[in-house]
Amino acid sequence: MMGTLYAIIRLRGLSGVPPEVAETLRKLRLTRKYTAVIYPKNPSIDGMLAVVKDWVTWGEVSEETLKELLVKRGRLVGNKPLTEEVIKEKFNMSLDEFVKALMEGKLHLHKLDKIIKPVFRLHPPKGGFRRSTRKPIGSDGELGYRGSEINKLLMRMM
Repeated sequence: MMGTLYAIIRLRGLSGVPPEVAETLRKLRLTRKYTAVIYPKNPSIDGMLAVVKDWVTWGEVSEETLKELLVKRGRLVGNKPLTEEVIKEKFNMSLDEFVKALMEGKLHLHKLDKIIKPVFRLHPPKGGFRRSTRKPIGSDGELGYRGSEINKLLMRMM
């Protein structure tokens, strides 16, 4: 059974966040703008996303994008870059096997936070946002659930 992984990216800044939303963003570890986290899809995450839908965008991350994200933006505790060698040393598997284990739900990125930082710091997207970062996807905006389109956005933000 293939577990679905959500990539969640915070698109809006710190000012004017209602307390409940701020708390939920903190629990998701999205404390600042243009940070991304990877979580498995489950009812509790879905509930949290419902609360923060006006501050973040999310969707199912693909294996290729996840691999790229880990290589380009992954950090170890102590802010050292995440490399193939480190994965081999710590988890005794290649990068591809590591990504596969994450995708299949055998490993959870947010539970490895003693080794790998669960938060990815991103750049603003190359070429800017196509639409408003204050409106949901359906009504000409960038916020909310975007399915597999999240991969294109992530690629532009790395």
